[in-house]
Amino acid sequence: MNKKISLGPVICFMAIVAAITFTVTMAFSKNLFNTKIANVEERAQMYEKLSEIDQIVRANYLNDIDEDELMDSIASGYMKGLDDTYGYYMNQEEYQQYQMDNQGKLIGIGVTVKLDESGYIRVEEVSAGSPAELAGIQAGDLIVKVDDSDVLSVGYEEAANMIRGEEGTRVNVTIRRDQEELTMEITRRLIATTTITYRMIGTDGYIRISKFDSSTPTDFKAAVSDLRSQGAEGFIFDVRNNPGGLLDGVAQVLDYLLPEGDIVSATNSKGETEVLYTSDADYVDMPMVVLVNGETASAAELFSAGLRDYNMAELVGVNTYGKGIMQTAYSLSDGSAVNLTTHYYNPPSGINFHGVGLKPDYEVRLTAEQELNLLDLPEEEDTQLQKAIAVLDAAK
Repeated sequence: MNKKISLGPVICFMAIVAAITFTVTMAFSKNLFNTKIANVEERAQMYEKLSEIDQIVRANYLNDIDEDELMDSIASGYMKGLDDTYGYYMNQEEYQQYQMDNQGKLIGIGVTVKLDESGYIRVEEVSAGSPAELAGIQAGDLIVKVDDSDVLSVGYEEAANMIRGEEGTRVNVTIRRDQEELTMEITRRLIATTTITYRMIGTDGYIRISKFDSSTPTDFKAAVSDLRSQGAEGFIFDVRNNPGGLLDGVAQVLDYLLPEGDIVSATNSKGETEVLYTSDADYVDMPMVVLVNGETASAAELFSAGLRDYNMAELVGVNTYGKGIMQTAYSLSDGSAVNLTTHYYNPPSGINFHGVGLKPDYEVRLTAEQELNLLDLPEEEDTQLQKAIAVLDAAK
């Protein structure tokens, strides 16, 4: 028997649905509108305050104003006001240097440095044949002054930037070694850097990656190929003291090592996640171990997590730094740029390690002195390396 549907209740139901939809849409639109209005009002207040300061300064300031320096300082102050630990402003010269660094090139004296606990600049590595080596600078030296500026006064970042400059120009660097201070005049020049060093240790191929830049994938593949031709039966990848680098660089290295699947995903401020890089089916099917420490950070942690997530390698050392957030550089119309934290990036497992780090499969600690002189540590005294060799040998 056919059933008839009364038109009245249907129309009533449709009206209710339409009313609910309209109400929800209006509520959403109202919230969005209010948010935009609030943002506009806040920006207007910011511009108004800045304009007020500018009027007062231009009407009363005793000295001349360097407009370029003023503009750079305003931009820098904005970035500092975000409380973004890794965000900063770069003027044209600094942005050009940033781009060169990512290409494995720099104009400087040929040293790899880090922030020492004293606040000074610690020399981690001196490039062979570099102006720094020719001047007598050694790994472990503390740079305490650049030209007439004390490092503690101007800060680590500013002092490190002051060491760089135009090719052919000179810089005075004061270093502290064994409580003695020495000042050296060094001429800056263009230096092609390498992020890969490697050698055979018995039947194991050892590769140290100091950071990930655009040259790293090519140099890494060449190192793996060379070591395999020398008879390597497995690999030890050393990313201790590796601060990270380019996401594209580490993704290409992981693609080379890993089987088919996701490599890196990113999560934005809205909680939306997308896969950024995947690996093809080609991979290196050999035993692997990764050496990590508390200075293994960012892209280096992604590298370590990626290999472990695919059960390709185990980690030896101590808990890593815990930086799982991504910075993106945005160029501005005048050739300057801002570097801004934009995403969380995740390893293949999808488990972000920011603020937590990676716990090694085998915890092995070095003494404070050994950590300090890691690059010069004899193989037999490097207990982390010795453990990595044992783990790799057991996996063969």
